[in-house]
Amino acid sequence: MKPIAESCEQNREPILEVLRTVFADRRRVLEIASGTGQHAVHFGRALPHLTWQTSELAPNHTGIRAWLDEARLPNVLAPLDLDVNAPAWPVASVDAVFNANTVHIVGWPSVERMFAGIGRILEEGGILAIYGPFNYGGKFTSDSNERFDAWLKARDPASGVRDFEALDRLARAEGLVLVDDVAMPANNRTLVWRRE
Repeated sequence: MKPIAESCEQNREPILEVLRTVFADRRRVLEIASGTGQHAVHFGRALPHLTWQTSELAPNHTGIRAWLDEARLPNVLAPLDLDVNAPAWPVASVDAVFNANTVHIVGWPSVERMFAGIGRILEEGGILAIYGPFNYGGKFTSDSNERFDAWLKARDPASGVRDFEALDRLARAEGLVLVDDVAMPANNRTLVWRRE
């Protein structure tokens, strides 16, 4: 039985439109926190020039494998056991990293360690694309994002919608420069950085 996240079904096409452009000249993508595996299959099928490396915490691998086994895509690889908090990641280097809907789920120290890990593995000229809801200037961009933030904090006070400026500081500390900030449906954004 494949796990299904409704949000993946809703956001996969708008995200794909961004990735078609920003990953057009990429070769190997690490997807951090592949979740159900739905994004990996959809993007891997649509972008066959990429080797798409899935990753997740070990308990989520079964669901990802169910999607990959059904799709049988040669360019989408079985999930690596990746914890963003680990001091070493099971990936040496990639020229692109993709992540959706993680930075508001994990605590801020994990966000910091995720960016540090990306800094270790992203090649010169590499692209980082992160999708999700973000605040700007400490303010919510919509009532729905404010409600979502309250819901997140009710289940885990360490989580919450993150400020773009704080994420950009982490990125810049790793030598990444913002090259695009794309408005997406449902008050989300896709942030794109390049390793200089």
